[in-house]
Amino acid sequence: MEPSPKDGESAAAAEPGRGGTAPSSGVVVQVREKKGPLRAAIPYMPFPVAVICLFLNTFVPGLGTFVSAFTVLCGAHTDLPDRHRCCVFWLNIAAALIQILTAIVMVGWIMSIFWGMDMVILASYKEQGIPQQL
Repeated sequence: MEPSPKDGESAAAAEPGRGGTAPSSGVVVQVREKKGPLRAAIPYMPFPVAVICLFLNTFVPGLGTFVSAFTVLCGAHTDLPDRHRCCVFWLNIAAALIQILTAIVMVGWIMSIFWGMDMVILASYKEQGIPQQL
């Protein structure tokens, strides 16, 4: 005697030969990354400037992030369109200070490198014409 399917299972999953998997229905799913305020404040800079900031962040933690804060005042866009430029500037300064102050225990140095890599990734999106809201 075969056991009957439970309430949460479909009858197709209980059929032999089907393996319990439904055929692909062709649905496209879009995934959006939810960014915190510090991460969303990273500016979309020109690619060469982003590479310079990555280089600076690699060797002097927080320096590239500090430089990138001034690109916001020069018109660089961020993922925080509803915030004033001065607020986004101070968020970037705060991120730079966090990187500088925690570099002693290596956390800030690693964060600084990842921040620089994010700057380069966002700059490549800008160069390729990919929309800002990812």
